[in-house]
Amino acid sequence: MAYESELAFADEVGRHFARQNALPPMTGRVAGWLLICDPPQQTIAELSEALRASRSAVSGAVAVLEEWSWIQRSRAAGERVDRISLHPAIWLKMVDKQAEYASLGTLARRGLEVLGEAPATRRARLMETAAFAGFLAERMPALAAEWRAHRDALLASGELPGDSGTSRL
Repeated sequence: MAYESELAFADEVGRHFARQNALPPMTGRVAGWLLICDPPQQTIAELSEALRASRSAVSGAVAVLEEWSWIQRSRAAGERVDRISLHPAIWLKMVDKQAEYASLGTLARRGLEVLGEAPATRRARLMETAAFAGFLAERMPALAAEWRAHRDALLASGELPGDSGTSRL
């Protein structure tokens, strides 16, 4: 029965990813499984079997998660298959996206150049995008530092296990 509950959890994460990110549910199912599986490193074949899904569906989901830097691949000496696991600093990566927001701000400012002297009503969306991106690019380093400090405090207090599989970045 435990396996069925675990599979239901992975399905729930899949639905969350579909609702929140407009992604195929399999992407979230793989992420959900990687949050709870034992061992924490899984091959594509193991993920496929556990999730009762085709290898191609799992491979596609892994490709998306890899593009997002959510996962990492590893291979032990002598093995012929990759093992997939959550990236050890996944939650830090989620908040430490200063370059991504700076890039969005640059793109918005480029759009403003393209519009030139267009009316303010037409430029407003790009102006707000540039301002929002600049705000996030400025705030993200502090938020990442706050997360590091908070995580370190949780580790020190024992609320997070020291071997939780994430790095101490």
